[in-house]
Amino acid sequence: MFIERDNHRWWRFALSGGFFLALMLLIMFNSSVLTMIDAVLQSLFTSQRLEGIGWFHALMSLLSFLAKPVLDLVWVFIIAGVLWLKGYRIPALWSLGTIFGGDVLGTIIKHIVKRVRPAQHLAVDDGYSFPSGHTLGFFLVVAILFLIVIPLIQKASVRTILQILLIFAVFFLAVSRVYLYAHWPFDTIGAMLLAYAWLQVAEWLYAAWAPRLQRIPFFRSVEI
Repeated sequence: MFIERDNHRWWRFALSGGFFLALMLLIMFNSSVLTMIDAVLQSLFTSQRLEGIGWFHALMSLLSFLAKPVLDLVWVFIIAGVLWLKGYRIPALWSLGTIFGGDVLGTIIKHIVKRVRPAQHLAVDDGYSFPSGHTLGFFLVVAILFLIVIPLIQKASVRTILQILLIFAVFFLAVSRVYLYAHWPFDTIGAMLLAYAWLQVAEWLYAAWAPRLQRIPFFRSVEI
């Protein structure tokens, strides 16, 4: 079974969800301390910015493009399609539910908090700032790869290399959103906390319902 029952899952949910809620409230009440830390961190990631040259700017722009919320959905549709064709029907449906649920949750919270983006943000980055939709969606795409796809790879060394690369990808994606002035640093941190908390709920649902769905012929998978 890809995702087993885990008695510690709710502790992870409580911790990540609690930190996210605290961060959200600080932002909603315009905490001066949090605003100051955000400004300091943003200056750290943008002080060496050279817009016209350099591979770093190109890399940040590419990562940000590839992790657009619409493309996050595309990546998961592709993953789910391959899984379905290979006979992993329940994991495929779970992957779709996880990304859709996370995106809906993030959108709702954006409209509750209504945080304004940094003044220097690009015109294409419209809407509210907290939490970062790019970071939230990409975190969930990576989580799906970690939990469902990578375990199917037989060679341990390849699994390890892919896991390390994906962790770095999430980190640099979060950096890119700050670097491009699309978000404040805590927008990306909050997105990862929210994504992790939602992932605990999604994992719990999988562990609870996958064995039941496996008994239905249409959903039966080669492995759950």
